Amino acid sequence: MLSRRQFLLMATAGCAATLSPAAFANVLPRHERSLRLYNLHTGEKLTTTYWVDGEYVNDELAAVNYLLRDYRNDAIDQIDPRLLDQICLLRHKLDSNGTFHIISGYRSQQTNAWLRRHETGVAKNSLHMQGRAIDLRLPGVDLKHVRKAALAMHAGGVGYYPKSNFVHLDTGRPRFW
Repeated sequence: MLSRRQFLLMATAGCAATLSPAAFANVLPRHERSLRLYNLHTGEKLTTTYWVDGEYVNDELAAVNYLLRDYRNDAIDQIDPRLLDQICLLRHKLDSNGTFHIISGYRSQQTNAWLRRHETGVAKNSLHMQGRAIDLRLPGVDLKHVRKAALAMHAGGVGYYPKSNFVHLDTGRPRFW
């Protein structure tokens, strides 16, 4: 018989495991993980197999880093591979092989500061500046469905911006707005 405290500790551990990107790794393809991305601001497209047989592919990650660079000043930083896994899982949940349209990937400190001065809702310490956030949409899939699938993953932050036609994903703690 478990004590109340033991039960709560086990339940908390179980919940934490379901929220971890590692917890959904067994749902993702086992041999290859691929994405199709289109940067709306630069017009650049990328079809990438960024993970093969249990390993991230460095050249493919570098290509993703370039595509998701801060287009305002061409600053490049590393994109968190777990973010790519989230997008791959999202594609899987939506049962789509479509191309994700990217509104924003990496964002330099200078760009983030400029956006904070000129727009509302831009976080001072945005995870975009750490390569841990992306704003996207999937043409042909209703934005509400993209949001619902992202929320069901319990894998990080999910922001819903229907007026601007995108969903925000990040590798931070699970939360939504």
